Amino acid sequence: MEKIRALIVDDEPLAREGIHMRLKQEPDIEVIGVCGNGREAVTTILREVPDLVFLDIQMPRLDGFGVIESVGVAPMPHVIFVTAYDEHALRAFEVNALDYLLKPVDSERFFETLERARDRIRGKNLEAITEQLHKMMSALKVERKYLERLSIKSGGRIIFLGVDDIDWIEAADNYVQVHAGRESHLLHATMNSLESRLDPDQFLRIHRSAIVNIERIKELHPMFHGEYRVILKDGAQLTSGRGYRENLQKLLNNF
Repeated sequence: MEKIRALIVDDEPLAREGIHMRLKQEPDIEVIGVCGNGREAVTTILREVPDLVFLDIQMPRLDGFGVIESVGVAPMPHVIFVTAYDEHALRAFEVNALDYLLKPVDSERFFETLERARDRIRGKNLEAITEQLHKMMSALKVERKYLERLSIKSGGRIIFLGVDDIDWIEAADNYVQVHAGRESHLLHATMNSLESRLDPDQFLRIHRSAIVNIERIKELHPMFHGEYRVILKDGAQLTSGRGYRENLQKLLNNF
């Protein structure tokens, strides 16, 4: 029997490893590659043409939906979405009969989903799956809106913070610290999930642990190895990461 060629796409090393380890147990599955970001995924999908892609949705710079848009719905292989989205957002996959895994991935659910993908791939019913994917992507284009405000639980109350008031955001273990003027607030979220919901024309990821409101940037000071010291209007000083220098370069090119 011909093996199903699978590609794993996730920016979290532990998540990639978890999927890879499970697939090693399946003699009919050949893992042809592992990608840590969306851009690498697009290149690999177009070059290798896998049968199946385990696709993380919440990735910095180019998320899972951006990967599909870049590759194109028609050429896109069968997809098993891997997501930390809540129950409401998952209805988009369920309504369109698309396969998904909710993080943290449950082993029983994983193998049930994989078996369903096998049946679809070997049943050559990919035209129907492509149509379902197309419907979902079309709906997302209409429904996807960037955050306008955050609701933050603090001390028995809920604070509503407009995103325009945010200066910058930093990672804080299982939370993010949102800095706005003289105040800062802890929000239970990941940097990746929050970045995917912020307008990229307004917010810039400059480090794996820092997102900045572009309007708050006062100065950029070049450092070594493509890094920058980023000085905000309130005097805060941040250092960009080498992996995010393309983001800052795009910002510089727009001025």
